[in-house]
Amino acid sequence: MHRLYENGDISVFWDSDKCRHAKECVNGCPEAFNIMRKPWIDISKAPTAKVWQAVSRCPSGALTCIYNHEVTIEYDKENSRSIAFYSDKIIGECDYEENENGWVIYHTEVDEKYTGKGIAKRLVYKLIQEAERSDNAIDATCSYAAKILGE
Repeated sequence: MHRLYENGDISVFWDSDKCRHAKECVNGCPEAFNIMRKPWIDISKAPTAKVWQAVSRCPSGALTCIYNHEVTIEYDKENSRSIAFYSDKIIGECDYEENENGWVIYHTEVDEKYTGKGIAKRLVYKLIQEAERSDNAIDATCSYAAKILGE
């Protein structure tokens, strides 16, 4: 399971397949990482710096974190994609199609002025999360998305 948690400053990625339950996150920032709560991660419950420090202590790499750089990610169900916005401008998207087996991500692109900021990863994670929430399997023919799915 892949999850994306965002606030205005950062995005936290969680890959349950990598998690080894060392509880460094829970011990480092129990306000944001609480295994007795659903969802167990709520980064709005603690200061950004404390969340970042707790994520950086994750020994398995199941938790990772990036700065958002004022970019927001939205799911656009009607057009089968996730979209990255900087202010009102679309700066990236990740597209999928539905078939009898679920969703297939076939394209991920970010405007070259915004590369290297983790935006493509956020776009892919947004679709993974939405697919899982709607009980759809997800696969990728897009090489970047396939790499993320394989992590």
